[in-house]
Amino acid sequence: MGILSSEQLQFFNSQGYLVIESFASEGEVESMMKRMEQLVHDFDPSSTASIFSTKNQQQLTDNYFFESVERVSFFFEEKAFGDDGTLKQPKELSINKVGHALHEIEPAFKKFSSSDKISNLMHSLGYKRPVIMQSMYIFKQPGIGGEVVPHQDNSFLYTEPQTCTGLWLALEDANILNGCLWAIPGSHKNGLVRRFLRDEDGVKFDRSSPSYDQKDFVPIEVKAGSLVVIHGDLIHQSFENQSRKSRHAYSLHVVDTVGCTWASENWIRRKVEPEPLFVS
Repeated sequence: MGILSSEQLQFFNSQGYLVIESFASEGEVESMMKRMEQLVHDFDPSSTASIFSTKNQQQLTDNYFFESVERVSFFFEEKAFGDDGTLKQPKELSINKVGHALHEIEPAFKKFSSSDKISNLMHSLGYKRPVIMQSMYIFKQPGIGGEVVPHQDNSFLYTEPQTCTGLWLALEDANILNGCLWAIPGSHKNGLVRRFLRDEDGVKFDRSSPSYDQKDFVPIEVKAGSLVVIHGDLIHQSFENQSRKSRHAYSLHVVDTVGCTWASENWIRRKVEPEPLFVS
């Protein structure tokens, strides 16, 4: 499992993404979802009111966000709170995502993230000493699951030369109604548009986002258990969840550590170096 065929590699290199159906077993999906259900149950929402929005990422300058790189931290949807500052609905339906170290801390997520099939996949893509820099459990809540604006993963996890690959696992079916991924096929060939930088004042993009023609995007509708492999320069997005069903997903971002340099201006600044998936 995870070893790509020449046809799959050709599609990925040409389109900038690849769907691998039934990549995760039903058991793997269930164990991750059950563990997240328990984590959310145990979470005290009064301990944080950190809101995650891809529209206003320059607001993410609090230590809770920065320290999440080596923790399991909870981020709320923009529309989760009323004018009085209290949650409008149960916490289970109010969280945008949990990140960014599930793959290191939580056994169910660690088992999948460091599995042979993930390593085989990264080896197929030519990685020499890959490390997972972040992991996220994304809820895409019914009705309030926020949109993710068009972006490239290399903007946030920049190496010189660029090596980021996104691995997006559908834990539930993802379709147009509940906010599946959309991408511009082949857009990875046009290079990186902008970078997301951290300095003493916080985080910011080095330039404004270009506007995109929505007609260029295609939906990537997938069944639960499917993995979407995303080139670091692929322009992709997702819209608000307008359905009554959630669209849970688990995403990993991997970079290489041989023949490239991790940029010091990236928002992720770890105290402990991540363990490689393998060394070849």
